[in-house]
Amino acid sequence: MIISALAFALMNLFVKYLEGFSVYQIVFFRAIGTLAFTIPLILKQKIPFLGTQKKLLLIRAVVGVISLTSFFLSLNHLAVGTAVSLRYTAPIFAAILAVFLLKEKIKPLQWILFLIAFSGVLIIKGFGEQINTLGLVLIFVSAISNGLVFVLIRKIGKQDSPLVIINYFMLTALIFGGLMSISNWKTPSQIEWLILLSLGVFGYVGQLYMTKAFQTGKTSIVAPFKYVEVIFTIAVSTFWFLENYSLMVLLGIAIIVIALISNTLYASKK
Repeated sequence: MIISALAFALMNLFVKYLEGFSVYQIVFFRAIGTLAFTIPLILKQKIPFLGTQKKLLLIRAVVGVISLTSFFLSLNHLAVGTAVSLRYTAPIFAAILAVFLLKEKIKPLQWILFLIAFSGVLIIKGFGEQINTLGLVLIFVSAISNGLVFVLIRKIGKQDSPLVIINYFMLTALIFGGLMSISNWKTPSQIEWLILLSLGVFGYVGQLYMTKAFQTGKTSIVAPFKYVEVIFTIAVSTFWFLENYSLMVLLGIAIIVIALISNTLYASKK
């Protein structure tokens, strides 16, 4: 899980570094790098390319592209550590959506922990000098749609391979990003080509090792290590991009992370 968190953190930091490129071009290259892994694996394992639940797979892919694009757009308006922290509110929206779409129940203590996490969001908004309304709207569009992705994957279940789910997502991102970036395409330099193509590699490694972590370890032990990504992102962005985080913003981030880790531990025990 730590390897996964570091891979996702590096991907986010490189996206921030590529601010000179359109978000759609970044989404396009993010997809290429991952498809280079998923397509050969699907063919090698002789998995049905289109899957069995085509409608759900396509909806999950579209919602995933909305989440990814909104997140990348938010990095133009928010410090990368703040954006990553706020996007981690996705499990809250997933739990709420699951109540209506999957008929799951939320325990009273979980509601309290969700409210505590939201208090962290309010602290960040109230005391964060770099927080603007557009950035906040974009990151919550990303978080809500990411929460819906969790629910859709749960709905798909084990009837389709994870490779097929990821492949639908990345093919949709490739088409969307490619079409949207035609009008404002920027030719990368040699180093930029390398960084752009690495986005998909980091994304794939992050997905792969996160899956392996949940397959080999108890959820209550493994899941909290997801939040290493927040710590690593804040630490690196402070030195790399010289981003400043006030004590109140760091307090808000800490409240979000602690409340969501507590919810994960509580839910896994239940």
